[in-house]
Amino acid sequence: MRQGYKDYYAILGVSRDATQDEIKQAYRRLVKEWHPDLNPNRHKEAEERFKAIQEAYEVLSNPEKRRQYDLYGTVGEVPVPGATGFDPFAELFRMVDEFFGFGGTATRYGTRTERGEDMEAVLEITLEEAFRGGERELDVEVLVTCPECYGTGALGGFRACHDCRGTGRIIYSRQTPGGSFRFQTTCMTCQGTGEVAAKVCDTCEGIGRLQTTRKVKIELPAGVEDGMTFRLTGQGNAGKGGGPPGDLYVTVHIQPHPIFHREGVQLHMDLPLTFPQLTLGDVVSVPTLDGEAELTVPPGTQPGTVLKIPRKGFVSMKSGRRGDLFVRVQITVPTELTEEQHRLLRQLAKTMGVEPKGAEASWWERIKGRLRKS
Repeated sequence: MRQGYKDYYAILGVSRDATQDEIKQAYRRLVKEWHPDLNPNRHKEAEERFKAIQEAYEVLSNPEKRRQYDLYGTVGEVPVPGATGFDPFAELFRMVDEFFGFGGTATRYGTRTERGEDMEAVLEITLEEAFRGGERELDVEVLVTCPECYGTGALGGFRACHDCRGTGRIIYSRQTPGGSFRFQTTCMTCQGTGEVAAKVCDTCEGIGRLQTTRKVKIELPAGVEDGMTFRLTGQGNAGKGGGPPGDLYVTVHIQPHPIFHREGVQLHMDLPLTFPQLTLGDVVSVPTLDGEAELTVPPGTQPGTVLKIPRKGFVSMKSGRRGDLFVRVQITVPTELTEEQHRLLRQLAKTMGVEPKGAEASWWERIKGRLRKS
């Protein structure tokens, strides 16, 4: 093992094939455990462990640095900033920040606020609900502001970050064959805010937000179409550090209907009728999405004919006009007949020049009948 080698994986307590999420979770857990401000009885030990944790996370959380570390066991020496006393480069950056108004102290940085994330949800509704419209409730998993710390993640206020001394930034130096250079990066302890919690909130573990199920009401207009998305402002995740909440985008999915098929504002359905109804004509009752309607079937209607019932379709959300209901008639053939029905049908068949043999005729007799006709 090379002299001076530091096992960053062992410091964070993760395996060498750990994912970025696992590394981040381990870092957050160790930061809470070993933060010097939270360990007044063993401040020096906590300070050393905390710096080692910071250094390990700085390397392993960066894909390029981690790749170099895995290959060579080092990414260059990273001394603790301020360990040798006055740092002219750090002071220079502090003066520039103050001159341009970028901050530089815990007071000027303050707690960083961020807008909450937008959320997406799917609302399943029936065709009848899409036809009528109205109010619906939807259960959504969202992050809400912690009621104990009011989204700050801290109890008892904040204090200046010990590592960056309230600047929110850290100056690193690195030795290279061509000499040494320095660069500035965001302090990982305070995430650039310049402040750390006086006491981490136990309820939200310092995150400032909690996951919960919220009931959201959405007003659906009559005629809503499948796949439409509605934006509910402020119904997404709560913001970080008191920031504004995100939005909720709800996409409507209309469930298939056993009778009706929708095409825009038009409705379609199949209607089974008997041979006498199609032949003689009839007036039948047809179901619609807003009650029963009468349909006139003209005499001699052929199977597959499409008849229209005006203004029994959907309402157009753009024009407010009603679509129509299109009924395709189909013929139903009875599977069982009484003797009287058989007799009457045979008499009708003879008057029409048809002599059906029926199921009792043998296959040879049916073939001979066809040959005679030819």
